[in-house]
Amino acid sequence: MLEVGEKAPDIKINDSGVSLLDFTGKKLILYFYPKDNTPGCNAEACNLRDNYDLLREKGFEVVGVSPDSEKTHQNFTNKYELPFKLIPDTKKDVLQKYGVWGEKKMYGRTYDGVFRTTFIINEAGVIEKVIKKVKTKDHAQQILNELGL
Repeated sequence: MLEVGEKAPDIKINDSGVSLLDFTGKKLILYFYPKDNTPGCNAEACNLRDNYDLLREKGFEVVGVSPDSEKTHQNFTNKYELPFKLIPDTKKDVLQKYGVWGEKKMYGRTYDGVFRTTFIINEAGVIEKVIKKVKTKDHAQQILNELGL
């Protein structure tokens, strides 16, 4: 997994229309989550949505990434009226670049999946903070607290 102080890899994905370079000069909350329309992911996305104006006032843009398809993301975005971009990473290229894809264990079962993680990237494209234990229902405040804002 990438660490604080490292340059954030570009997130350009074919057809997503989003690149990390689009956020040069801006602070970015780049959050990785397992799956659209699941309880924890819904809570996290809705908390970021509900606090989006506050995060923007603090100078942040928000982008979410999961291995779901563009169609699934579009339905999720419409259902919850998300004001930020969700990027489909069906090939898991970005997930692997950021080190958030790997072996997980739950209920005695081992499988590959997304480690729910948020990277705060500064205006110069450098990782300023990594949040590995995400509080899905209060993530926006967690981010602000972690940054002392």
